[in-house]
Amino acid sequence: MPVGIPRLPFVIVQEEEEDDDDDDYDWMDLYNVLYRSRTLFLGQEIDYEIANHLAGLMIFLNIEDPTKDLYFFINSPGGLATAGLLIYDAMQLVKPDVYTLGLGLLASMASFLLVGGAISKRLLTPHSRVMIHQPASDYTGKDPAIEAILDAEEVEQIRDMVIRVYVQRTQQPREVINDHLERNLFMSATEAKDYGLIDDIGVQDVLARIREQNPHPDSDPDLDEENPYPESDPDLDEEWQWI
Repeated sequence: MPVGIPRLPFVIVQEEEEDDDDDDYDWMDLYNVLYRSRTLFLGQEIDYEIANHLAGLMIFLNIEDPTKDLYFFINSPGGLATAGLLIYDAMQLVKPDVYTLGLGLLASMASFLLVGGAISKRLLTPHSRVMIHQPASDYTGKDPAIEAILDAEEVEQIRDMVIRVYVQRTQQPREVINDHLERNLFMSATEAKDYGLIDDIGVQDVLARIREQNPHPDSDPDLDEENPYPESDPDLDEEWQWI
């Protein structure tokens, strides 16, 4: 049975509202609420549909406000190489820095997206696993002979692009990257940091930063910094609370 996506009440801010008590709410699904806080999720295999979706969101949020960072959470087994390259190019295209925050498994093109975040803003949760290997072609032609030729050419070109990015962003020698991509190389969070795929372990500070930059309209501006996630108001126990 599929897991449903929760829906949350989202405050619609009315300019020049005479009565502050008459807040308007609309119900939005969880991911749309998170998008409004410039937080994006990749939690599936990488295909063209999700790649276009994420690239479009990044470009829209860049147009909306190019001064605020984007936060890209990744938990994916990888997927189509060209779809992953589309997301990577969008990350480099937009003006805001893109935090990449890995949790769970980041394999194949997902690890490529992880390393593509802004330098000093690539993070992993402590128990995440990262796997790198060489990409495969996405060609799906019907002629086996032509497919074999195109596969070889396409894989070589994509492989060279992937190697160049890994070399640039990890500072590992090209021959090391080239050798490691020949097989499935799994790493712990600590090993990924030592390798240069990420800059730090832990995402708690970033979660606090997201909340600070995107306060709920009803939140207390004098919130205790040592306890930024207080218990829900008992008088509103039937309403979702912004956390």
